[in-house]
Amino acid sequence: MLAKRHPAMVDSIAGAVTVKSLDLYYVVASDAQIPLKGEHGFGLYFHDCRFLGGYRMALAGVAPIVLASTAQKGYAALFELTNPDLHFEREEPIPKDELGIRWERILDAGQTCVREVLTIQNFGHRAHGFPLTLQFRAGFEDIFDVRGLVRQDLGRAERPAWRDGRLHFVYHGADRLRRTATIAFSPQPDATHETTAEFRINVPAGEARTIAVTIELREVSEEAEADHLNQRPVIILNNLAENLQAGSQEWLERHAKFDSDSLLLNGIMDRSLRDLAMLRSDWANREYFAAGVPWFVALFGRDSLIVALEMLAFQPEIAAQTLRLLAGYQGRHVDRWREEQPGKIPHEFRVGELARAGDVPHARFYGTVDATPLFLLLLGRHAAWTGDLGLFRELREPVERALGWIARAGDRHGEGYLKYRSTSESGLINQGWKDSADAIVRADGSLAKPPIALVEVQGYVFAAKHAIAELYERTGDRNRAKQLRGEAERLRTRFNRDFWCEDRGAFALALEARGRQVAVVSSNPGHALWTGIADRDKGRRSVQRLMQDDMFSGWGVRTLSAAERRYNPVGYHLGTVWPHDNALLAAGFRRYGEDDAALRIFTAIAEAAMHFRHHRLPEAMAGFPRKDFQVPVHYPVACHPQAWAAGAVPFLVTTCLGLEPDAFAGKLRIVRPRLPDLVTRIALHGLRVGEASADLEFRRTADGVEVNIQQTSGQLSVEVGG
Repeated sequence: MLAKRHPAMVDSIAGAVTVKSLDLYYVVASDAQIPLKGEHGFGLYFHDCRFLGGYRMALAGVAPIVLASTAQKGYAALFELTNPDLHFEREEPIPKDELGIRWERILDAGQTCVREVLTIQNFGHRAHGFPLTLQFRAGFEDIFDVRGLVRQDLGRAERPAWRDGRLHFVYHGADRLRRTATIAFSPQPDATHETTAEFRINVPAGEARTIAVTIELREVSEEAEADHLNQRPVIILNNLAENLQAGSQEWLERHAKFDSDSLLLNGIMDRSLRDLAMLRSDWANREYFAAGVPWFVALFGRDSLIVALEMLAFQPEIAAQTLRLLAGYQGRHVDRWREEQPGKIPHEFRVGELARAGDVPHARFYGTVDATPLFLLLLGRHAAWTGDLGLFRELREPVERALGWIARAGDRHGEGYLKYRSTSESGLINQGWKDSADAIVRADGSLAKPPIALVEVQGYVFAAKHAIAELYERTGDRNRAKQLRGEAERLRTRFNRDFWCEDRGAFALALEARGRQVAVVSSNPGHALWTGIADRDKGRRSVQRLMQDDMFSGWGVRTLSAAERRYNPVGYHLGTVWPHDNALLAAGFRRYGEDDAALRIFTAIAEAAMHFRHHRLPEAMAGFPRKDFQVPVHYPVACHPQAWAAGAVPFLVTTCLGLEPDAFAGKLRIVRPRLPDLVTRIALHGLRVGEASADLEFRRTADGVEVNIQQTSGQLSVEVGG
């Protein structure tokens, strides 16, 4: 079975430096290198293919020493290196640290290439001469092969060749695409052999020498002419950097602006928004958030929907594009291999060789139970922020098909729950957000038996039906609205009866075959609280249970209680702490009036971010208690950046400030605003509700939080409630 998530089949890439621009991304070690040998995840990727899997720079045969590295801009990386002691047979040695090596690397997605400049500066008092070599390896591995999920040789690689001072790698794929990597240099190498370029560097004291490198990637049909092989790339690094910076800044300017008196929170928010700008990708001329680097740079139904939902207060436009995109690929017929069913919203799209050749079903894969209700829920929440009924009218047929699929899916015995059971040998055993094969476990440690009805998925269905009912009523179809609300309320009644575990003071993780409870304490019920499906007393008791020490690590709520048999602090879904999971939990806690618990989560997640490079929240953290190490323990193969982790703190801000839009009525309600301990002032500028906007300031006072409405534009009233 393939698993979408669990990436532990390859060596750790902890400490990696990542840059991305649209579908082109680079993952390298902190010294800018990609190991030439061994199984690892570093490389230069495009369209689910690792074009370049090895890249080594050496000075006189020795690797340089890394001093600093950064990729804060997202599309560019900068490395500062120096030399170790260099010894030569017939020349004077070069003492350690006399050479400064500045390695600039920028992704140009428009040209599908990487542009690099190495600047070698001599800080010594005499001239230095030495060889510098650049060695490459291009394997053209499919992303599933890199992750160790599929081991299969499909295509044919040509022998690497040097022509006109450029190194050419060519691969003929089983999917009838010819993939090429062409590496050009300026100045040209003094010598070449196999896949190595050698430069003889002579640099006087106090001066510098530069080497420019362009790595150009191409995918062309085998029937097309490879005329790009005769094109010589032009390297204009400064103009490219300026253009990319302007494009990134222009996207950021579309957001509501955030400011606070906390340098930490400002840094986290800035990093989050820049990471989301970096994770933007394009499919069928529509923009969406790719799930995460390096393993999930693709459209994922669940991930892209959740992060679009997290960002509604800051950037609602991408939600509309994501909804249109997913609606266009909604299931139309039954395909057991792809898990496609009429009305089902897709899970994953892949464009690599294995997918295109039909060796894995992921060119268009539907193995998810929750993307369909999340699609409906996002549509409703988007309308509340924008006041846009046009999108609902446009997507009315996909909405009805989605509701029809929910009514049919997995419920052969009429219990009224949305369930899953995999029908594909190449699919996913588990199809909720915890989709690793061992994620859904019983109290005795054994695996739950399908069909499985997850606790959070029933909440998504409940909220989705209420959200869509609201849109039907606004368009005049009161009968359909009444029907959906009735279905939702009957689901609420059944849910509170069947999922509640009185002896555990919490809702079960799931119902498995024959309606048996999977009675373990997990974070999943917190998502159900977010949707409002829980009875009030059960909801509040659930919050108390989730904040006990076996669940709350100090950095957030664990995915599984430390008291459960299968708990593992580094189990992917069996005890780790996920920022996006905790952001949804905090929203659930607020819904049931448990504001202090929500603020504890906000503070814990923010303080965890302080310990990660550039304040970048990872996909997941290990579940070890905070008191043990006083710093969060890294999960070895977490994606970073990762979209719904980047959206977690913006969503926590929206949640704890109590922002509840009603764009149709021209209102923004601010309900019980709260600030976490790390901040006493938050300001939002240009917060959009429909066609109007507001500038708001929140200040902590002795009596709570004071809201100052600094200005509004358009027809918008702001109502503040306790």
